[in-house]
Order: sequence, then structure tokens, then C-alpha cells
Amino acid sequence: MTSLSALARLHAEVDARAARVAALHGARLQCKRGCSGCCVDGIRVFAVEAARIRAEHAELLASGAPHPAGACAFLDSEGACRIYAARPYVCRTQGLPLRWIDDEREAELRDICPLNEAGEPLEELPESACWTLGETEAQLAELQREHGTAGERVALRALFARS
Repeated sequence: MTSLSALARLHAEVDARAARVAALHGARLQCKRGCSGCCVDGIRVFAVEAARIRAEHAELLASGAPHPAGACAFLDSEGACRIYAARPYVCRTQGLPLRWIDDEREAELRDICPLNEAGEPLEELPESACWTLGETEAQLAELQREHGTAGERVALRALFARS
């Protein structure tokens, strides 16, 4: 299996797990097509994810123009993602309640998109009601090594020929 097909499989697994977490927060999540508050400029993704975008959206990258600076280069004029099926991992979990362990402070931290703050306080949510950072990033790092791009990150805007 190539690293790009393994990445597509990992993205599908992330989508399925993220959908389960999102289902727990139906009323809280305001994210929908065109909501682009989290789609900021300057996002850097794993190089293997950039390779997937290049492979699946070569024409857009060669002849299309990036969204104006200040928001993600892949947004269209209505705030929708032009590469949704191939979007990187970070975009697949945006909006969900996130949790991670800060080893330096020996503490669990949590965050959520400000548009989705209304609802039960994040600190009171069970772990299973949050997206836990760490495991998927480790899987991506392994795919990155297999792809021969260990440690590399790529700015999304830089993928466009005309950026």
C-alpha cells in the first residue's frame, strides 16, 4: 500500500471517529458548509498530506488561484473548501472539543472553536466526548517517514503555482 492510499484510509478513519464525537454535540456544533472561522491562513500540514492534495487537485493547483490572504488558500468565494475530500487532518477535527496532555505542565488541556463554546463546560465532558490529540499525529508522522518526508511541513498556500 502506498503512503497516499494509507493516508486516504487514515483520513477516512479520522472522519468516522470525528463523526462519532460530533454526534455527541449536535446542538453545540455550529460548523457547516461555508463556516470558515477556523480556516485561517498560514496552516502548515504534513508533507504527505500536501502530496495527497497535489495528486488529487493538480488542475486546481496549476491553474486556480488561492483564496485571498487572510483565510485558507483553499476556500472558495463562499467560504467552502475546494479540496474537502482531500483536506488535511487538522481540518477534519476543527470545531470539535479537543483534549491533549501537556507534558511540561503535566496537565490535560482542552479547547473548542469559539463558535461552539455554548454547552456543557469542556472540563466536565468525558474523555470520550472529545477528540484526543496525539495518536493520529503519531500515525501521520509514521506515514510521513514512509513517504520519505519525515519532519517536513508544507504551507497550504505554497501548493498553488500562482500563490
